[in-house]
Amino acid sequence: MTAAYEEERAGIVVRAVQPCGTEPPLICVAARTGHRIEPLIRDSRCFAICQLDPANRLVLRKFDPDAPTDRGDPFDAIPFDALVTGSPIIRASALVFDCEVVRHYDLETDHELYVGQVLGCRSVQD
Repeated sequence: MTAAYEEERAGIVVRAVQPCGTEPPLICVAARTGHRIEPLIRDSRCFAICQLDPANRLVLRKFDPDAPTDRGDPFDAIPFDALVTGSPIIRASALVFDCEVVRHYDLETDHELYVGQVLGCRSVQD
């Protein structure tokens, strides 16, 4: 999951992503509470979901939810683009959803839920 607001960008490996609506297309994302991506999603009202290759250890390390959040911009060493919302899209991702937040649920636990309407998508076919 990635997000950007003004000049700041962040990303986090999320626990779960699932479709939750078709008209309009919606996806639900469970993300760890307390990560630096939270204020970026709150302020921009957008996020992107990028399917990661498990063999891409650099990206997994940069977006590890347990890593310290004060390590600078994780996108400094990772090529990225943007689709509709301006959220960073990792170029190496095979599947991407660019979303606008329609609901946010603080579950008062270690994760919170974001429901996003899919505004753009990209897939790489082999």
